[in-house]
Amino acid sequence: MLPRPSCLLSPLALCAALLTALTLSGCQSLLDARYRNSVPPTQGTLTFHELADSASVRRNALGMPLIEAHTLPDALFTLGYVHASDRLSQMVGMRLMASGRLAEMVGPGVLDIDRFMRTVNLRQSAEVLYRHASPELKALFATYAKGVNAYLSQHRDTLPMGLAESGHQPVEWQAKDSVLIFCLLNFGLAVNLREEIAALVLAQKVGTEKLAWLLPVYPDEPLPFDEADKLKGLDLTGQIPGLAALEQTARQVAGLNMLGVAASNNWAVAPSHSRSGKSLLANDTHLPLAMPSMWNFVHLRTPHFQAAGVSVAGVPAVVAGYNGALGWGMTMVMGDNQDLFLERLKDDNGRLQYLADGQWQPTRERYETFFIKGQKPVRELIHETRNGPLLNGALRKSKHTLQPQALTSRYGLAYRSVQLEADQSLDAFFNLSMAKTVDQAFDATRDVRAMPLNIVFADAQNIAWQVTGRYPSRRAGRGLLPSPGWDNAYAWDGFADPVLHPYDQNPQQGWLGTANHRSVPSGYGVQLSNSWYYPERAERIGQWLDGARRHDTQGTIAMQYDQSSPFVAKLQAMLTEPGMAQALEHAIQALPAAQRSQAREALARLLAFDGLLASDSADAALYGAFLHESARQAFLDELGPDDSPAWQALVSVADSSYSAQADHLLGRDDSPFWDDVNTAEHEDKAVILARSLAGAVALLEKRLGRDRNGWQWGALHRYTWTTDASKLAPYMSASQRIGTRALDSYLNRGPYPAGGDHSTLNVSAYQWGQNFDTWLIPAMRIIVDFGHDEPLIGLNSSGQSDNPASPHYADGIDAWRQGDYQSFPFKAENLQQAYGTERLILLPAR
Repeated sequence: MLPRPSCLLSPLALCAALLTALTLSGCQSLLDARYRNSVPPTQGTLTFHELADSASVRRNALGMPLIEAHTLPDALFTLGYVHASDRLSQMVGMRLMASGRLAEMVGPGVLDIDRFMRTVNLRQSAEVLYRHASPELKALFATYAKGVNAYLSQHRDTLPMGLAESGHQPVEWQAKDSVLIFCLLNFGLAVNLREEIAALVLAQKVGTEKLAWLLPVYPDEPLPFDEADKLKGLDLTGQIPGLAALEQTARQVAGLNMLGVAASNNWAVAPSHSRSGKSLLANDTHLPLAMPSMWNFVHLRTPHFQAAGVSVAGVPAVVAGYNGALGWGMTMVMGDNQDLFLERLKDDNGRLQYLADGQWQPTRERYETFFIKGQKPVRELIHETRNGPLLNGALRKSKHTLQPQALTSRYGLAYRSVQLEADQSLDAFFNLSMAKTVDQAFDATRDVRAMPLNIVFADAQNIAWQVTGRYPSRRAGRGLLPSPGWDNAYAWDGFADPVLHPYDQNPQQGWLGTANHRSVPSGYGVQLSNSWYYPERAERIGQWLDGARRHDTQGTIAMQYDQSSPFVAKLQAMLTEPGMAQALEHAIQALPAAQRSQAREALARLLAFDGLLASDSADAALYGAFLHESARQAFLDELGPDDSPAWQALVSVADSSYSAQADHLLGRDDSPFWDDVNTAEHEDKAVILARSLAGAVALLEKRLGRDRNGWQWGALHRYTWTTDASKLAPYMSASQRIGTRALDSYLNRGPYPAGGDHSTLNVSAYQWGQNFDTWLIPAMRIIVDFGHDEPLIGLNSSGQSDNPASPHYADGIDAWRQGDYQSFPFKAENLQQAYGTERLILLPAR
């Protein structure tokens, strides 16, 4: 056996020494051989004291497990063991992330991320949820934790590469750790948190008068000038300490897949509109492109319970899937269940105070100790007001960590969330997986208060939709922007009555569907959100399902892989409106000759474009280049340069909700941002669009060449699967960073050409105006067709394992790209065909 290196640089050095004799694949084989014993066996017999009876694990062609046991506790013990064997690195990383302890494994480069996570305090949220869970559920979580620890105990000396080379020794898994992972996922749904931070950064750049033009408001709604007036008269320039750093940290947290992730599709078709005469359900949840996927497919089978679908390693539950009688799937509501509050601060003899209804109050204080790899521990002070912890206080960089930093600003930024409210959401999620009818599913989902979700579910004859979550009742303001914390007029006044949460069952139109869009009329009695995602995916679902044809599995697969964008037709309608067409022609005519020719070519091709964003389409490449150029032409002059906090704030929040880029293209002709402030002339929308048309052709000629036959959308727009280790490389020490990056070809996969964009059902979102790299994809797909003998099929977006030495590390990528769905049979006679006969047997120790 090869000697164990002390850091990631060591296997790299070993490979480098052999590169004269080995190809790259040889180096990969060497690493595979080195870590082969970290890949758990798929057959044989193991014994455990915690089991009451025998259990077994079989796997399909992509390594997705079928767990068979005589009791549910034994099944969940085995699930814990299997989750750890497949995703231990991911589980440990999420636990460290959620508890603000990444620096223990990575080093000081992630300390700001840890400060942020300690401040929002998911550990306390997990304590509250766990405390209010039923004794039965706590027992199941504890049993699952024993399964995780059984694997840890057996494999502590044969950890997968990511953990082994980090030097981090995982501690035992606790039942509360599973709840902590649940809270981390919930926290990631807080899209508006990033928007509020970004809005303050933008306000510092353009002022509150122009801020409303940059906020995520649907085109049929008035701009929120009233909301921006909350900040009117406040001197924000330089008055919020650490704001730029806070915005950067929020982007870093989001880059690790944990904040402001907005997207997913689900729909259900009633028996009257299906080919089989029975219900059909589909779900594809959209998450950042990652290696591995957040999702982990499992199939649990006991005499009294069976469920298959996707789970999250670390949480003992089937989150979306099928249980033999009910299918269910979910999307984000885009719920705004948190707020930021500006706080007036002052330093009173070394004690920080904040203003509350005309009275100065001392902040509550708590200390947090950060253990940092390679350095001494750091103890820091976090301040809290009546509205929550101060986020900018969490980014303090004081040498004397026991003393508050000298106050140089008047404002703090307090974070309030619903995450500390008590409920039985954990039990409700588990009860959903046990429900056998739509009525039972309604009973379960109404009690899901911790997460704002659109849950769509179906049995063979019925379809239904339920909005879950908890939504604050604000005395004033919408919560789209931070509110003055010193004024109790903006305080929360309880929560909306769950009876008012939207729901539907067996609608006359014959289908239900959600895609993070505004799913209720403007002005609905419950304020679910102000930050909806682009409406085009929901519109496309309607275009497919409103047709006269009967729907089946093959049509549903075609929907999930659809790359046609309704936004194209909207853009074409805007360009051909009589007033715009005339103004645009005049603006193009005024361009220099070379640009005039480019603009005319681009306009002609865009108007003829069929809207299919296929990876091999030249017109799709031109369309994408035009969107890119229009965003930069409209906003970069005032918000730039590219690395400025304001520009980064604009492009980053466009990931998560309807953007100023889209809003301005389709309307807002009177926006002040249509003027180029770098010129003496006063431009209008037509002039900026003419420049953007010419710029699109110039961009493609520069990037893809002058030969139009060589233009392809997929040559600009690509998929790259990247591990957490690679994402964390910028925060590592120099030697770790070099070693990790040198192993990119071993750890990561791609690039592959991508089609689609943020507005297509087959989502492939990128940072509009920044680059064309795909960051958001359908991380899994499931279809439940009750008209089939075996209703459930599904696929993941990467491999089942997070261990690069495993044969199932990346084999799911090709299946995902090609639509090679796996079947999850429930009938005993069909199991062998899907899962084979090779078994790992788990026996009770006597």
